[in-house]
Amino acid sequence: MRRVACVFAHPDDDTFAVSGSLALHAGDELELTVMLATSGEAGRIADASLATRETLASVREAEDLASWRALGLEPDVRFLRYPDGGLSGMPRTELVAEVRDLLEAAAPEVVVTFGADGITGHEDHVAIGHVATEAFGALRTTASGSAFSRLLHTAIPQSALDRLNELLRERGLEPMDPTQPFVPRGVTDVAIGARIDVSSVYDRKVEAIRCHKTQAELDDVPFDLWPEMLSSESFVVAWPERRPRDPVLIDLFEGLPSP
Repeated sequence: MRRVACVFAHPDDDTFAVSGSLALHAGDELELTVMLATSGEAGRIADASLATRETLASVREAEDLASWRALGLEPDVRFLRYPDGGLSGMPRTELVAEVRDLLEAAAPEVVVTFGADGITGHEDHVAIGHVATEAFGALRTTASGSAFSRLLHTAIPQSALDRLNELLRERGLEPMDPTQPFVPRGVTDVAIGARIDVSSVYDRKVEAIRCHKTQAELDDVPFDLWPEMLSSESFVVAWPERRPRDPVLIDLFEGLPSP
């Protein structure tokens, strides 16, 4: 039984970051725990018929559960229900303790969360990434067996972002500007320690993304460019420390002992 935990800020963060890598293991014995610090109640409502400001949190929770079903996975999803947009203002020790307790109970081999850039610089992303990383570090020192063997920070290689912007320019569209709020930013390619080809489950990942109907995240990107963004998932290996000559991993569990 492989065990993995994902710790993110909002419903749909998990879908974009790691759903394809996990869908590759949909037929395997997989114990998956997903923690979402907020329910995204401050997010957009793309269609007024889908939710109101009062119902958006519950709608987004349901969307997230539907996205996992679309992937053929049945995770233990924990909605922590901290205020959307307010994670950085929450008592740090309280949040770390809650995440640490849930991680300790799950004892995952692999933990996936945001890195210091939060992909888009969103304060909630940055905050939960720091919290999950701190909780992982505390648990790793006393873990036994294969628990807490690897910590991955979701990331976008700069070369991939540059290519997407080039393709947007070719279509006469504005490129993504990483200096603007909530816009993806890349990390240097040499920092990428795992790059997973999820093209074989691309259709399932698209279906999962479309379950997040209230957000309509990629509607402003031409559909023929979606594979550029969704056919692979990349990560910085935050633990164990990666050596310069280490190969780039092609699976979440590559190199870990067999269960």
